Amino acid sequence: MQIGTCLYSAAVAATLTVAQISVRYADTLAVDGVSFDVNPGEIVALLGANGAGKTSIVESCIGLRRPTSGQITAFGTDPTSVPARGRTGVMLQNGGLYPSARPLAWLNYLAKLYPTPAEPRDLLAAVGIDPDLRTTNRRLSGGEQQRVKLAAALLPQPDLLYLDEPTAGVDVVARRSLIDLVRAQAERGAAIVLTTHLLADVDDLADRIMVLESGRVRAEGTLDELTGATQALRFTATPGLTLASLQSDLGSGLHASENGPGNYLIEGDVTPDVLATVTAWCARMDVMPHGLTNTRHSLEDLLRASATEHSSDDDTSTELT
Repeated sequence: MQIGTCLYSAAVAATLTVAQISVRYADTLAVDGVSFDVNPGEIVALLGANGAGKTSIVESCIGLRRPTSGQITAFGTDPTSVPARGRTGVMLQNGGLYPSARPLAWLNYLAKLYPTPAEPRDLLAAVGIDPDLRTTNRRLSGGEQQRVKLAAALLPQPDLLYLDEPTAGVDVVARRSLIDLVRAQAERGAAIVLTTHLLADVDDLADRIMVLESGRVRAEGTLDELTGATQALRFTATPGLTLASLQSDLGSGLHASENGPGNYLIEGDVTPDVLATVTAWCARMDVMPHGLTNTRHSLEDLLRASATEHSSDDDTSTELT
């Protein structure tokens, strides 16, 4: 997905600038010198396992916590200043709804906090919630609560928007409408920071991806830059096969691994000779390869590889995602 960034020249100043921030909890360094910009019309996705530092970064950006070191600016100023807050929308995974209020009453209340709010009724309709619904927020389904929270985040007609797991618990039909709504925000020029565990959201939305591991940026780029350069030959077979002989047959430039029980992955320049080598090895091992496919490296592969490579790094599992 490359919608937002193509509408704006590189000369436009970044909406959000994060410069070498670190966040420490007692002896745990949850975020370690992370830097990035988000430009107008751009969607940047923060990816990583639980404890990677995503939530600590977002909470620092929106002023819920102060980073231990480094600097954050939004619109060239302190992101917690009144002018910056009036142009910023936030949707957190947990919290953000007054449980005993009805959706429209809640949005009408929040709208009074912004100088030029959008129309609450229109926003609820846009996310698929009946504005006249008399059910309280606490009695809504998880997916319905997510939609109300997104509507609330869009109230200020934000130029900077933070979305934490925006489609979690949302059904397939509603998810598609929410994806389109988020895209529309980028198209009108909003800078968006997205955190999610759903790789489909990244595939559908992100202009740029930052892979976090143990509080550091392990990889950064577009989806094609992160996944397009490496091919992957995949197949399933008996779990636990010894891959040393296959790796020897493949030689340098290719890497064989078991990416989950019975799920085998060959990474590198996959040629017809490589395919023949793999099938010949399976024959010697007296196993039948199932689902043999040649595809590009996936985001899931990238995340798994990063987690495996850096599994000995400092543990940040006590930090929220």
